[in-house]
Amino acid sequence: MTPRPVPAESTITALAGHQFPGGHYKVEHWENFLLTGCTGAQLLPAGMVHPVALFHVPILGAGTSIAQMFALGQAESDLSIMIESYDWEMFAPLREEVTYAISGAVKSACRCSNEAGQLYDRIEFCFEISDAGVLTARSTITWHYTRNTL
Repeated sequence: MTPRPVPAESTITALAGHQFPGGHYKVEHWENFLLTGCTGAQLLPAGMVHPVALFHVPILGAGTSIAQMFALGQAESDLSIMIESYDWEMFAPLREEVTYAISGAVKSACRCSNEAGQLYDRIEFCFEISDAGVLTARSTITWHYTRNTL
């Protein structure tokens, strides 16, 4: 299999500021029940959503998907993504049955190289979850798109 050409650095840096369509997401009780159960925890009181929902709610609610995020950064394969970090900020608890407005954008995108001189593109995504115009949570995801330059 022939490796894909490495995207031009200017193509990657131009991703900074890219806006996802945005949209809405409501965590139903059944979804929270299943997510919480998968963590081995008990349901949180007063319909609070388990924080693990921040892995998928911001992405889906912003009108995108992991596959689309891979494609945006021109991932060479599903295995070429390395996770740098997931940073979750919660300003108020997420609650079941509340419809949240969600926006998302590429916060930064740059070409880098590691100590061995291997290229990767570092792309930082930021998603914000709001209830009635009040910021409830923020999810910042940073991925490395490794590049095969052989």
